[in-house]
Amino acid sequence: MSTFERINAYIKGSATLKLIGVAILALILLIPASMVDSLIWERQNLRDAAISEISGKWGNAQRLAGPVIQVPFSETITTVLSDGKESQSTRRGAAYFLPETVEFKGATVSEERYRGIYVAVLYTADVTVKGRFKPFALNRLDVDEAALDWSRATLVFGLSDVRGIDKLSALSFEAQTAEFEPGTPSFGLVPRGFQAPISLSPDFAGGEFSFDLNFRGSSMMAFAPLSAETNVSLQSDWGTPKFTGSFLPDERNIDGAGFGASWKILEVNRPIPQEGTIRTGKSDSYAVFNDHKFDKYANDVPQAGVYDFGVRFLLPVDEYRKISRSAKYSALFIAATFLTFFFIEVLNGRRLHPVQYLLVGFAVVLFYVLLLSLSEHIGFNWSYLASTLMILGLITGYTSAVLKNRRLTVFVTSILAVLYGFFYSLLQLEDYSLLLGSLGLLLALGAVMYLTRKTNWYSLNTNEKQD
Repeated sequence: MSTFERINAYIKGSATLKLIGVAILALILLIPASMVDSLIWERQNLRDAAISEISGKWGNAQRLAGPVIQVPFSETITTVLSDGKESQSTRRGAAYFLPETVEFKGATVSEERYRGIYVAVLYTADVTVKGRFKPFALNRLDVDEAALDWSRATLVFGLSDVRGIDKLSALSFEAQTAEFEPGTPSFGLVPRGFQAPISLSPDFAGGEFSFDLNFRGSSMMAFAPLSAETNVSLQSDWGTPKFTGSFLPDERNIDGAGFGASWKILEVNRPIPQEGTIRTGKSDSYAVFNDHKFDKYANDVPQAGVYDFGVRFLLPVDEYRKISRSAKYSALFIAATFLTFFFIEVLNGRRLHPVQYLLVGFAVVLFYVLLLSLSEHIGFNWSYLASTLMILGLITGYTSAVLKNRRLTVFVTSILAVLYGFFYSLLQLEDYSLLLGSLGLLLALGAVMYLTRKTNWYSLNTNEKQD
């Protein structure tokens, strides 16, 4: 035998080189596996774009804030220059007053709207807003009372997407009735919504307010706690809510017919004082809220938005989330499948070509593409079962043709069936997936160590077994 033939025979018969080759093939297959992740991300973005398009024409996620009384002012600022001369400028702003109590009492009717294969959760809400303002504590403001322009006082209410308003009653404020007008002041605690002019004076003794609001929204409804005591009571026919934000409901009830929830938030639960001032900056591109600078064109004053709370209307199953979690185990699945064929090869004298490993590996990767495509039509659970049966059938048929051994074919099929069942369990038991996964890997490693405990790896030869 020539030197070349001896080297070639050693390479073909070395279990170590075979294992290294299998590992390299597994790493190569991580490339198409990562492409599956990109495909999942792309389909999820298409879903989100479709939902955004539906929501944009109906009404986006809604945020309710207020009401807030704002009284504009202008003040003269005198600045002493370096040469001793004085320079005067006018700075404008608004004093704000938050209510003593606010109560939101609402109910929503939900529906699913489709765009192709994608679905968005839409809702229509009827909300009654009522509460009370206490007398103003003008001594707490850092502006001269004479600078306040009471003739331009407004009651402002924030709604993040005013396109969704279907009906808005007139404002009842003590003995006054005022129609709401579109828009909000150019700076303030609520950047988007509507306002009503009200008649006020510095000696305001306090009073109650109320109005009704019917609006459309999608995905979520949130509230900003802009009062000394904010009470929210919400009823809905949607059965899969997720309570979000800085505060969970004090009481909640969820059943198949919908949910009910109530919150009670106090002034001390958030950092915004009951009264204060907001001033525009010298460049008019920013404002100063209680000595804190912020972009006057931002969505909201930072201290306010952080303390929102509410509910998100979730779809019962997020298919893409489960598929993404499933795809994270692709590397382990490829490794387990390749190790199964490797041990069959070295322990039973069955020689397999690298191309055959790659074909089986591509079948494993194809499982996730099938799972993704089917899940968009028949749901995750049925898709997982159908994809598993198709890939098991494909690999079983190929293994039977290659190995020509019924016992080994049944062994391979059983191992893959156990793996698919095990990973499905991991996806279902989300809270215990790490525990179950670590125990499963421990059992798998223990089984391999037990089966190979008497194997002399140095004497292994994978020359093809003669039938």
